[in-house]
Amino acid sequence: MAEIERESMEYDVVIVGGGPAGLSAAIRLKQLDPDLNVVLLEKGSEVGAHILSGAVLDTCGLDALLPDWQSMDAPIKTEVKEDNFYILGPAGQARIPNWPMPPFMNNHGKYIVSMANVCRWMAGVAEGLGVEIFPGMSCSQLVYEGDRVVGVVAGEFGLGEDGQPGPNYEPGMELRGKYVFLAEGVRGSLSKEVIAKYDLSKGHCPQKFGIGMKEIWEIDPAKHREGTVTHTMGWPLGSNAGGGSFIYHLENNQVYVGFVVHLNYANPHLYPYMEFQRFKHHPMVADLLADGKRVAYGARAISEGGWQSMPKMVAPGVALLGCSVGMVNVPRIKGNHNAMLSGKAAAEAAFDAIKAGREGDELAAYETEVRTGPIGKDLKKVRNVKPLWSKFGLVASLMGGGADMWLNTIGLTLFGTLKHGKTDAAATGKAKDFKKIDYPKPDGKLSFDRLTNVAFSFTNHDESQPAHLKLKDPSLPIRVNLPEYDEPAQRYCPAGVYEVIGEGAEARFQINFQNCVHCKTCDIKDPSQNINWTTPQGGDGPNYPNM
Repeated sequence: MAEIERESMEYDVVIVGGGPAGLSAAIRLKQLDPDLNVVLLEKGSEVGAHILSGAVLDTCGLDALLPDWQSMDAPIKTEVKEDNFYILGPAGQARIPNWPMPPFMNNHGKYIVSMANVCRWMAGVAEGLGVEIFPGMSCSQLVYEGDRVVGVVAGEFGLGEDGQPGPNYEPGMELRGKYVFLAEGVRGSLSKEVIAKYDLSKGHCPQKFGIGMKEIWEIDPAKHREGTVTHTMGWPLGSNAGGGSFIYHLENNQVYVGFVVHLNYANPHLYPYMEFQRFKHHPMVADLLADGKRVAYGARAISEGGWQSMPKMVAPGVALLGCSVGMVNVPRIKGNHNAMLSGKAAAEAAFDAIKAGREGDELAAYETEVRTGPIGKDLKKVRNVKPLWSKFGLVASLMGGGADMWLNTIGLTLFGTLKHGKTDAAATGKAKDFKKIDYPKPDGKLSFDRLTNVAFSFTNHDESQPAHLKLKDPSLPIRVNLPEYDEPAQRYCPAGVYEVIGEGAEARFQINFQNCVHCKTCDIKDPSQNINWTTPQGGDGPNYPNM
């Protein structure tokens, strides 16, 4: 392709991603200096379209950013009234009492929310302050000058299937800034490039991930208990994988039903989506959902490495925010508060730098604030829970991790800082060493096949564009992954993107990129690290209503 000429626009700060981190940064910048030129680019069709989270929100981040949020008509209404935790067996459950848990594990006083709607509201606040927000604008490239990031390419449309400009090609624009904030969420394509280019993970553990799947259900009003939060562990995963579930009763007789599978599982025959569907047949869950109606579905990878896995967050001209770094507190199942705090901290560092006449350098003050401030303190207390779980299982995690969390509240620890092991991709074992798992067929009432559920994510991609899921070696899925791992992409993808068609010499690997819900699991879990998730053209992907 010949070199493309693009128009450019200059800003003080360019923000990629309309999630809680990016929006918090935009709001804080304009609070500090209304004259700063701030632009926020969102690849979804609207802000919120690609936001999926549990979510029980700890409002500490919002309290710091917008202290008057309760008088600003925020969509944050359902306060947690009841907090339950169960260990499940195949036909029953045992409740774990709340009293042995450290105080910061308590969900009372937190709120059950749709983070998609919270982000839509935050976008309105940002625009009211003068932030320019452009939805439907995928950022496909970084712009460099020497060793410095100076901007992004956004809004490229009309590439044909071969990757060449088609008849309606639009080259997009370069949006340049004194600083670029990458708030893309988990495993963002530009963040991944920056981490690799500047070797930001050096000296840190590999990032760890989970796949979170979620459905919204309308249930019988007689069974609805607004404000109730329930978490479970155990069945159906057992010893096959770490993970668990959440059931949150929000308003309007709706419940969020979610399931998380840690992606460091070894058995390549494991099928996370079907584990989720099987979970809903547990008597406790089946009774709750009986005669109800599933109204939405989605999936998203979750960063789980925590304190040990956060890479360096800054490079010349660029800073990584929120889940681009990995700020989820795994035992609390919360990260939105830290995302907001990171956006606020990055904005304050950039404001100070611009005020001092600087641009394009490393915002070291941002990284210092993250590691030594409220985010670091939140994550450091729980840093050993995930590695204990990975190495010794659920019981050790509950007992040893619980004791360590208690000690950390007074500045002590049982274990120091435990390390994470190999990457989630490298944790995948060979198919010959594991038994296949027999999953029951979905019944169409409580459980559903993937393609039926994907329709409830309202996903759409223009089929004339190049596939945004790139194979480094197109022969590898059939040549290596199929004989060695029974090609796990057929199962770890929660949207049915990957298929093996035919058998033996006739087998071929098919990518149905139109189904992609942008969860990034393939980029994370592929044992050969052969799949590279890139952004499709703007506006494509899921259109989540109230996730």
